[in-house]
Amino acid sequence: MGIESILVFLIVGAVAGWLAGLIVSGFGFGLIGNIVVGIVGAFIAGYLFPAIGVSLGSGIVAAILHSTIGAVILLVLIKVIKRA
Repeated sequence: MGIESILVFLIVGAVAGWLAGLIVSGFGFGLIGNIVVGIVGAFIAGYLFPAIGVSLGSGIVAAILHSTIGAVILLVLIKVIKRA
């Protein structure tokens, strides 16, 4: 993996985490928090979407949407577990 790929990976994670934070909580989690939430969300969506047969396409916009949806799922689950 080249430096460009790592940079794109981090940028997509940061944007996805920030968007998910805005959707679920109304605010982001800082740069590192957004990156972590976005990357974990990408893994969740990467596992979940093929299992249910959903494809959002390819490209950077699709990667951001994919990661954001996974991050929203992650944050909702965390919110539910905290309330229990």
